[in-house]
Parts: sequence; structure tokens; C-alpha cells
Amino acid sequence: MKQYLKAVLVFCVLAIFLFLPFLTLAKIGVGVSSGKIELKEPLRAGGIYGIPSLGVFNTGTEPTDYEVGIAYHADYPQIHPPKEWFSFYPHQFFLEPGKSRSVGIKLTIPVKAVPGEYFAFLEAYPVIKSEAGVTGVGVAAASKLYFSVEPSNLWQGLLYRAASLFNRYQPWTYIVPIVVILAVLITFFRRFFSFQISIGKKK
Repeated sequence: MKQYLKAVLVFCVLAIFLFLPFLTLAKIGVGVSSGKIELKEPLRAGGIYGIPSLGVFNTGTEPTDYEVGIAYHADYPQIHPPKEWFSFYPHQFFLEPGKSRSVGIKLTIPVKAVPGEYFAFLEAYPVIKSEAGVTGVGVAAASKLYFSVEPSNLWQGLLYRAASLFNRYQPWTYIVPIVVILAVLITFFRRFFSFQISIGKKK
């Protein structure tokens, strides 16, 4: 009986190494460029901010797709900013082994944001695409993000939002008003003034 069980065990081990060799050879890994990002200056409700970019590395031996997102930890007493506040550029990307990619991060704080100290993890993780959908593989690397939001009222929040949009979309924030003003002036002159220009031979 013992010999039979031993033979079965040896057969199972051989089957694993023969039919699933990639389990012992393939390695999926991820790393990030910074362990901590701390925004020193208080942010304002209604503001739109660019956070320092996060470098993501493929530390494994397999070409892999990656995503960046927000994660939380209950042990931290700070306020958890909602995931909807963050935008990542790109959100998902592909990396060969040993390669890296810089991910841009935009933080949009609502006009009615609660003032206080905030904390979240900027987390990078590999994803596997299968016929059933996209799934994670249980491996991740994260950078700690700290920032604070200063107290403000609704009107201040609206003002900060307008100022952020104005600065973010330059030079279009200058070009569009100028074009509108020129169009109004042309319409005004054409309505109240008429010009006649005639060209002919001098007698």
C-alpha cells in the first residue's frame, strides 16, 4: 500500500513539472518608484491638482498588463479620499520584463470637500486578461499619499474650481474669449455701419 501511494505521489509531481512548467518558471512582479508622496502645501476645495507622477516597473519575468488605482488601510486615522477624485494617465498599460512606465495623476477635489488630513495608497498591480474577463493576481506595490484640504466655503470652492480650469486649459482660456469678443464686434459693426468699396478705372 505504501509503495502504491509513493508511486502516485511521484506521478503527480512529474505531471506538474511536465504539463505545467510555467508555474515554476514564470514570475509576475511589480514595483513603484516612490514609497511616499506628501503634498506639503494645503489643497483647496474645488481645486484641480497634478500629483507627482508614479513610476511603475515590471520586476517579473513575464510581459504583463498593469493598472494603477487607489487603496486604503484601516490602520491610518486620516480621511480616505474617494477613488472618484483621482484620474490616472494611462490607467492601464503593458510592460515587458525590466521595463517601466510613468503614470500621470490628477486630483480633482470637490467644491464641498471636507477639510482635514487625507491619506491613500497609490497602488500599481498586474492584471491578467482571460476569456472570463480581467482578473488581478494578488501582487501589488504601493506609494503612500498624504495631503490636506484647507477649510473653505461654497463660494471659495467655486472660485478655486474656476481658477483651476482657467490655468489648466491655457492658452485656450485666452483664445476662446478673444474669438468671442471679435465675433461680437464684427457683428456689431456689420449691423450699424455699412462700407461700400468700389474699384474702377480712373477717367
